Amino acid sequence: MELSLRKQKILAAVVDLYIATGEPVGSRLLCKMLDFNVSSATVRNEMSDLSAEGLLEQPHTSAGRVPSQKGYRVYIDSLMKRTPISGDEKRYIDSLILPSAYDPEKLLDGAASMLANMTKFAAVSTTPESSSAAVKAVQFVQTGRRTAMALLMTSNGITKSRIFHCDFDLTPEILHVFFRVLNEKLIGVPVASITPGYIQSLAASLDDMSILISSALMAIAQAARESLESEVCLDGEINLVFSSEFGQDEIRRILDFLSRPAELCSLLTRHRDGSGIKVLIGDETRRPELRDSSVVVSRYAVSGRDSGVIAIIGPTRMNYGKIISNMEYLSDSVGRILTRLLNME
Repeated sequence: MELSLRKQKILAAVVDLYIATGEPVGSRLLCKMLDFNVSSATVRNEMSDLSAEGLLEQPHTSAGRVPSQKGYRVYIDSLMKRTPISGDEKRYIDSLILPSAYDPEKLLDGAASMLANMTKFAAVSTTPESSSAAVKAVQFVQTGRRTAMALLMTSNGITKSRIFHCDFDLTPEILHVFFRVLNEKLIGVPVASITPGYIQSLAASLDDMSILISSALMAIAQAARESLESEVCLDGEINLVFSSEFGQDEIRRILDFLSRPAELCSLLTRHRDGSGIKVLIGDETRRPELRDSSVVVSRYAVSGRDSGVIAIIGPTRMNYGKIISNMEYLSDSVGRILTRLLNME
């Protein structure tokens, strides 16, 4: 769609004013905001044309105009002015995420919490994808006379644990043997390859020890399978309840969707065409529960590879220029911290 320069400026001004005030924008107010001289009648005609093209809408109770989802799309793609993140904002973000920099999962949980607090919307982060991760270490912690916890640590910072039971009394010496043998066999092995068949082959290679270690092997296999599933950290749902942009029915629909982690994760990870920020507006989400919402998704990279996402879910009326700048800085910071943490010896 090609718009004249004047129509572009008018559309951008309408969106900026509506985002700032939440009120439908009339031609008189718009004339005062434009950086060129034009009559109110001309502005009305241009706004009428923009409405005819589906970029603006007119609420029934107002003579002013508001952006349509199509109008927001043109604005974000072509007209929006980004608001640079300030030094104070960078220091604020850093101060909140650095205390969790020692643990990947706590870091991502903290990032979602901080983003929800900054934007007053719902915020989400996902743990790094494990499809290409390898086993970094295996550890065991005794929990009872015949029970222990197997911990699997992966190269992308995920740790999963499973309790297993043995038919004999466990001792620190026995667990040390488990630790030595399984670390020798599993470190560097792709997590995705630790299937039941792989475990059976590994057990067969251990000869007589396979009987003793079979329960631990099954626990490791279960932990490996769980580590392949991206986990969703969700925060700030309560912010949507107090948003004036949503009615009660809309809030119920959104909260119901957010309560289904698998579907939420599918939405956030569906768009992997390139790096940077992805904005999904209303119907673009392909979720009826989010038809009046926008989802802003930023992918973070670990060691140069796309690994997970940080996102917000809120109303279509949001300060995209500011939010996108903040999310870019946050996702870059998370990626840098995870890269440094996971590359530590």
